[in-house]
Amino acid sequence: MKTVFFDFGNVIGYFDHCRTVDKLLRFTDVPAAALFEVLYGGDLELAYERGDITTDEYIRRAITAGRLSCSPEVFRRDFEDIFWPNPAVCDLVPKLKPKYRVGLASNTNDAHFTHYSAQFADTLRHFDTLCPSHRARSRKPDGAYFAYCQRHANADTAECVFVDDLPENIAAARRHGWKGVLYRPDTDLGSALAAVGVTV
Repeated sequence: MKTVFFDFGNVIGYFDHCRTVDKLLRFTDVPAAALFEVLYGGDLELAYERGDITTDEYIRRAITAGRLSCSPEVFRRDFEDIFWPNPAVCDLVPKLKPKYRVGLASNTNDAHFTHYSAQFADTLRHFDTLCPSHRARSRKPDGAYFAYCQRHANADTAECVFVDDLPENIAAARRHGWKGVLYRPDTDLGSALAAVGVTV
């Protein structure tokens, strides 16, 4: 094993979309559950995470669909501020260097990626390659996404390990030929990586 890819959400950093919904409710008469679906539950979010639409277009359409009275600037501020670090993983990442290439493989839109790239700069500076889905123009669990990450890491299929919190993404990575480690908050990640040939 030479290359370790990490998902971002609920691996490197935790997130909660409800933080955004709770902040935006003061600008709309749409109920919380319905607003959540507007922002995260349908084709609008999928298109944004695939890079099919710009941040400005996503915000414009979300404000309209959510009947929000806030400005685009306020929407973006409340939309981005949802992350906090997972020290167990953030502290482990530097220990993988310089023995391994480290990559980010995350379904992430432009606004979130821009925000957490600054918020988590001390951790992400150890990464050799960053592959958010909006740049790849595809998302996990699509095979094209894993191929994109692999190309950008200049890695061979059999030397890649992927850490993610969703079983369907781990299964897709394994179908692509990578090793997979399913991460949960109680996972001993060092031991789980050792089991697939990555020593910390």
